[in-house]
Amino acid sequence: MLIRRGLLAALLLFVAAHARAFTVDELIAKNIEAKGGLDKIRAIRTLRTSGQMRVGGGGFSLDLAYTMMAQRPAMIRTEASIQGLTAVTAYDGSIGWQLQPFQGRRDPDKMSADDMKGLKLSADMEGPLVDYKAKGHKIDYLGTEDVDGTAAHKLKISLKEGDIRYVYLDPDYFLEIRIVDQIKIRGVEIEQETDLGDYEQVNGVYLPFSIESGPKGGPKGQKITIVKAEANVDLNDALFHFPAAPAAVSK
Repeated sequence: MLIRRGLLAALLLFVAAHARAFTVDELIAKNIEAKGGLDKIRAIRTLRTSGQMRVGGGGFSLDLAYTMMAQRPAMIRTEASIQGLTAVTAYDGSIGWQLQPFQGRRDPDKMSADDMKGLKLSADMEGPLVDYKAKGHKIDYLGTEDVDGTAAHKLKISLKEGDIRYVYLDPDYFLEIRIVDQIKIRGVEIEQETDLGDYEQVNGVYLPFSIESGPKGGPKGQKITIVKAEANVDLNDALFHFPAAPAAVSK
């Protein structure tokens, strides 16, 4: 019994010695370093990823071809295609728009300020942790929280526009493993949970190749699996801008 107590005491001392509290800036610095460092992150001017998006639930699922294109300073476009139809969501730094042929809409529609909140966040290629003060965000460290058996570091990001994002960092690698967004859309708060994994290096920067999302506490009805990722490819600015109306044909 004395030996067991001695081992337990030693174990508790070891855990206490390694469980020191981090500051917000320390955790952010570890996260940036884990991804590859700020210089390599900022060296990526454009990014194009492609793979598969699986959507569904309740025993039904659908696989679509998926492509994401991003370009500094704040442009992003995603495409999901099946059977010759392609849904598009895009943001050019000021205007968000979408094309939804699966809903019977053949013409692009501009998005409201509320509807494009998540899109604007995704368009920040560095993410809200980098230079968060300059971007107008506030971040608090909330200690650790269990994420599927992992005691992840939890950061609360109070975004400039008033919404909240919780970021969970792996305690060993300090990479994002879960994100929870609390966003108000037309007065209704929506909670979206995203799990990130299968990190791989792209141009010296670690990026998640598995992205699963869904309502917080519910099934994750969307899974994106990246197969190919390319950095610093040439992208046409027109991809991100709201399409111009076709010129009228004179008679």
